[in-house]
Amino acid sequence: MRIAIVSDVHGNLAALEAVIADLARTAPDLVVHGGDLALNGPRPAECVDRIRELGWPGVVGNTDQALWWMPTELPENAARVFARLVERTAELLGEERIGWLRRLPLEWRREDEVALVHAVPGDTWRGVMPEVPDEELERHYGSLGAALAVYGHIHRPYVRRLGRFTVANSGSVGLPYDGDPRPSYLLVTDGEPEVRRVAYDVERHLRDLESSGYPSASWLAMQARTAAGGFPRLDQG
Repeated sequence: MRIAIVSDVHGNLAALEAVIADLARTAPDLVVHGGDLALNGPRPAECVDRIRELGWPGVVGNTDQALWWMPTELPENAARVFARLVERTAELLGEERIGWLRRLPLEWRREDEVALVHAVPGDTWRGVMPEVPDEELERHYGSLGAALAVYGHIHRPYVRRLGRFTVANSGSVGLPYDGDPRPSYLLVTDGEPEVRRVAYDVERHLRDLESSGYPSASWLAMQARTAAGGFPRLDQG
């Protein structure tokens, strides 16, 4: 059994289509998405439509949830940035697509073999970094009771084998933060996870950003070239 886990597309259609082409070569039996499909990218509606056409099951992400709800404890500047990104993304998506995102579950699993959440169980906003001690991974993901626990959210792919289970992060299709601008996804073959990187047409994505009027277009263009990470910045004016 081969399962691909594709997460954090963030409205980057060029990157998504490159990953879909690679999936045609790796030929998994099932593809599952890890959320954060639309917000903070120039082509959110097209990305959501493509994933729906393909029939991938999946989970809701924090930037999906931001379209209808955000934690009250967000810092003021973060809340202001999210509000502007939400406004533009909602305009591009329309109510029906947002309704589909709202129906996504917090968790997907295949029995006790693989469990997928966006960030941590029950919370799409909490980031768990690759460098944390084993005990922290155990605390967050051991409760899933799966041989392989997978999450996205942090845009930094990795695989960590613990004593009784493995934790893996699929990285990001549309917005990598680990210094490698290529999209990543996770391919799980008979329970063994592997991170795959895929080249894509960055110039096409940059053209999409330039023509989109998206409020973080300049920052996203920089990320497309560097994958440096950090919090989104709004364009001036």
